[in-house]
Amino acid sequence: MAGMCCGVVGDTKTTSTVEPSSGRQGRRRRMEIHQLQFLADAASKVVMPLPESSNRKRRKVEILEAIQNTTSTGGDGHDVAPKQAEEEVVGTSSQTLNEDVLHKEMSRFGLTVVCGRRRDLEDAVAVKPSFCQSDSQDLHFYGVYDGHGCSHAAMKCKDRMHEIVKEEVENSEKPIEWKDTMVKCFSKMDKDVTEWSNRASSSNCRCELQTPQCDAVGSTSVVALVAPDKIIVSNCGDSRAVLCRNGVAIPLSTDHKPDRPDELERIEKAGGRVIYWDGARVLGVLAMSRAIGDNYLKPYVIPEPEVTVTERTAEDECLILASDGLWDVVSNDVACSVARMCLSSQEVPSPPRSPGSELNVARGESSDKACSDASILLTKLALARRSTDNVSVVVIDLRRNL
Repeated sequence: MAGMCCGVVGDTKTTSTVEPSSGRQGRRRRMEIHQLQFLADAASKVVMPLPESSNRKRRKVEILEAIQNTTSTGGDGHDVAPKQAEEEVVGTSSQTLNEDVLHKEMSRFGLTVVCGRRRDLEDAVAVKPSFCQSDSQDLHFYGVYDGHGCSHAAMKCKDRMHEIVKEEVENSEKPIEWKDTMVKCFSKMDKDVTEWSNRASSSNCRCELQTPQCDAVGSTSVVALVAPDKIIVSNCGDSRAVLCRNGVAIPLSTDHKPDRPDELERIEKAGGRVIYWDGARVLGVLAMSRAIGDNYLKPYVIPEPEVTVTERTAEDECLILASDGLWDVVSNDVACSVARMCLSSQEVPSPPRSPGSELNVARGESSDKACSDASILLTKLALARRSTDNVSVVVIDLRRNL
């Protein structure tokens, strides 16, 4: 319509079939032409080309300036709806302010999950950007689950853990105490897995061929909730979370191994034993002292996580979550160095595929190429160092200024 109006006004050579009149009809026609000319000018002001590379806030500022420079007028040239125009400007400004208050932050991540040299893939990874809000801040959810005995415990955690956390956060009437909240969430998750295991006789799960009720099935769980001002990590088992801050690797979780002094003491007080059979194992069976599931090993193996809350700083670079398939052969420092190398150069090419290096590749996804490259490189490094387990890696970009 704007182009048509401009054509009507600007076409000075078109012969008019209407004779000019000095009466009421002529004045009305001149008013209509004046109105068309104003609408054409206003449209040319509002519809501005926006560069594709500009971000959302820049576009909103430009649109806001266009609205402020445009006046709503009637056919006689006088303002007819100044209040309405003011409300439109205020509404746009309020929307921008609300988003600033909410501290919205993109989830930039890359993940890789491979079967490796195992017969079956029992790992699972969950990534849920902006899955809920706490204190008017978006929370991003990242979880790595390393199953044992079968994959169903890890898959149940992947499907349900973030939903349980969301329910606890949104239904909390008091300021959230993260340790108590996450302990409660892991306990509910363990209960869900136990109830599923009790119904496993009617399922098609392959582990029912080994045990009647899937009691010998469980999963580790390392979960990170990333907010604009802090990182909440909850760990149960020997998966791990490592923060890279200004080139220094900072572990945000501690592996739950049966020979860890405090874990060994807890198991023995509960009446259990740690037997060294190809490494320290609870009752000579499980190589970790905490996990979700594993009903036959309770109360020696418990689902209670250890929770850490870390304040974010401008020096934070990335967060790495991974199963023990990575950490058994790659140190924290080496993992952070590889991730930093990928994040510092956006032009790092994807690593070439060498024959036999990617054994039974399962799946991978990302929202950021640098993080994806980092997760792939770390996975390939673990396989090159002869990791015998499934390998799951999630790399999260925490940099403020990009």
